[in-house]
Amino acid sequence: MNFKALTTVVSALSLFLVSSSSEAASTLVAVASNFTKPMTEIAEAFEKSTGHSANLSFGASGKFVAQLENGGPFEVFLSADEKSPKKLAQDGFAVADSQFTYAVGKLVLWSAMPNYVDTQGQILTKGGFKHIALADPKLAPYGAAAVELMQNLSVYDTLQPLFVQGENIAQTQQFISTGNAELGFLALSQVIENGKLANGSGWIVPATKHKPILQDAILLKTGVENPAASALLKFLKSPEALAIIKKYGYDLTEK
Repeated sequence: MNFKALTTVVSALSLFLVSSSSEAASTLVAVASNFTKPMTEIAEAFEKSTGHSANLSFGASGKFVAQLENGGPFEVFLSADEKSPKKLAQDGFAVADSQFTYAVGKLVLWSAMPNYVDTQGQILTKGGFKHIALADPKLAPYGAAAVELMQNLSVYDTLQPLFVQGENIAQTQQFISTGNAELGFLALSQVIENGKLANGSGWIVPATKHKPILQDAILLKTGVENPAASALLKFLKSPEALAIIKKYGYDLTEK
């Protein structure tokens, strides 16, 4: 290759790199705590596939709503329910027609101790434990689902004095893992690995025992002009992202 040809190739490559760099963008995403593992993996795949990046912040859905209504900087919201995104849209903080269900959550009664929780959840009626953990039902949809389950089983009044409440589902898992509660309610995604419980013991609660945990995503008004924000929502519907979501025990639905 002569010098002139080499110069042309280098110039073209430089222009390509500059163009790619200018087109790549980053978006700030508020994510429900239960979706930590799959979303971390999805964000990595998203960056490899699109060149865009997603900066993730995890917490309770209810708390994110309060932050967003008070000027929180997030551009995309992945909630643990469908009500929170809808409320943000109604209040003018999100784009209503961008909302969709990205995952259907599964509730699990889990203990860090092997053979402690039976596979039918009969321990809830038998008792014998001092503390049971759940996420704050006012802030976390999985906590609300746990309350609904216990009410349906007619054990809520008996177990309520034993509650240890986490601010979100991640803190709830810490309570159980450290022994501050012998057992508690989590999202299946927190304790699943290769299609089964990674450790401890648990009862995967049948979906018929509580209302469906429809986890919805929505584009926030702050992200309308950011190509990375809309690209991330599109990527969540891709076969690659859906495979990751299913791997962590979630069901999928069309909405």
